[in-house]
Amino acid sequence: MSDTPELPWPVPDERFRHWAGQFADMHHLVRDLVIPLGLPQAAESVLTTARELIRMSYFRYEFMMIGAGTSIIAIEAALADRYGKGNLAGYLKKAHADGHLTKEQYDLLDSFGRPIRNKYAHGDLTHVALTPPLAIGMLRTAITLLAELHATPSPGPSAGGN
Repeated sequence: MSDTPELPWPVPDERFRHWAGQFADMHHLVRDLVIPLGLPQAAESVLTTARELIRMSYFRYEFMMIGAGTSIIAIEAALADRYGKGNLAGYLKKAHADGHLTKEQYDLLDSFGRPIRNKYAHGDLTHVALTPPLAIGMLRTAITLLAELHATPSPGPSAGGN
């Protein structure tokens, strides 16, 4: 026998009762969040992790916020790669102006995504109120944006090189 206490098996988070009656319902919520083939391995890994965190939020509601925050960080990294040094607010404006984000996607990421990313980065994520549709919308936007950015060549800082 071990002197180490065993961790309890996960139980459903009561806060999720309005969105999913059983864990199998979580598969339905995230089933259309398909990670496109051909993304760089790092992007694929981050997006898959974000999706699975949202699925596992059935057991711990905060996983949903962490999943959404993770998808925003993936967006920020991809836009930094495209636009160079800057910040998330500026990247989102540029991506919207360049046609990579629709008005709705921009509003979702700017109004909800940026604050979540900031709270996530500063360790204050548990105070964020987020619903599954918002989290899923952020991840869907991240998947769409990263697939588009990967499919279109980056203009680069200069056309002629050095």
